Amino acid sequence: MAHDASELAHRLAREAETVCRHYLSNGCRVGNYWQVGDAKNTQGRSMFVRLTGDPSGNRRPGKWTDAATGQHGDLLDVIRETCGLVDFHDVADEARRFLSLPRPEPRPGIPGRLSPAPMGSPESARRLIAMSKPIAGTLVEFYLRHRGITHLDDVGALRFHPRCYYRPNADALTETWAAMIAAVTDLTGHITGAHRTWLDPLGQDKAPVDTPRRAMGHLLGNAVRFGVADDVMAAGEGIETMLSLRCVMPTLPMNAALSAAHLSAILFPATLRRLYIVRDDDPAGDGAMESLSARAQAVGIEAVTLSPRCDDFNEDLRRLGVDALRAAVRVQIVPEDVGRFLHPDVGVRTR
Repeated sequence: MAHDASELAHRLAREAETVCRHYLSNGCRVGNYWQVGDAKNTQGRSMFVRLTGDPSGNRRPGKWTDAATGQHGDLLDVIRETCGLVDFHDVADEARRFLSLPRPEPRPGIPGRLSPAPMGSPESARRLIAMSKPIAGTLVEFYLRHRGITHLDDVGALRFHPRCYYRPNADALTETWAAMIAAVTDLTGHITGAHRTWLDPLGQDKAPVDTPRRAMGHLLGNAVRFGVADDVMAAGEGIETMLSLRCVMPTLPMNAALSAAHLSAILFPATLRRLYIVRDDDPAGDGAMESLSARAQAVGIEAVTLSPRCDDFNEDLRRLGVDALRAAVRVQIVPEDVGRFLHPDVGVRTR
């Protein structure tokens, strides 16, 4: 009996052509491949599904690649896309139905089917993050480098999802776009939410949708964290803004609160003694800076504001360059932190 994804994918792969004829009916067989427009069964010829394997096992049946987008997957992904399913357990049930397999019986001491997580809940965010993968070599890394962000060490809070669901509104059809997924955590490192940035297929910008950034879960007081804060940390709004600052101060722990309102409410670690407030140059940024500064000073934390020359530090990085960014930051931080956090040899290297 198939109990997990790998076993189901293996069983589907043994019937690869039959699966394709059923779920990808707008395609056709060409040699050892099934050709179709995409994993949603759109008419076209850019997606190739391998129907046969080879003795070495390097080319396995059931694996597919979309030449137009670079997306790839297995036949479970095909079932998910063509049937419009979200939860893996629904995908697995459909696969078992197609293969005429019985549904698995819950085993003693082993949890059965997960109950659906409420949309936008912390549990839903945790499942999305678990479904994503590290950003190295993905569209997320290309997107960040295109924005001038070259220092990408210790960014485990960021993940990549190749086909993240996007719905413009409640009445619209669900779309899928590649996305940068960011884990939102509390002071203990527990995941409380997730932030999604949908990307265009080339990775040069955000996806051409109405709201390419959305957050889910519990955000108030929490943040996307780069490094573990001790006595000094920096906090700002955007992920790209904080990653830009890390290009010249890679060892300074940083928090991205995701909005001006959430920045003003960010929680302080018990050990914090100095807070750098990374300000965006707009009225909302000014308000968040003033509110957060007052909160910090009220509990004995020194608050130091870092201001960009342009609208934000990512724009500074892209327009002025890393050397100008380093020079601008140098005159704003506390002198004792120059040697501690401002690194002259970071920001121009690659992974």
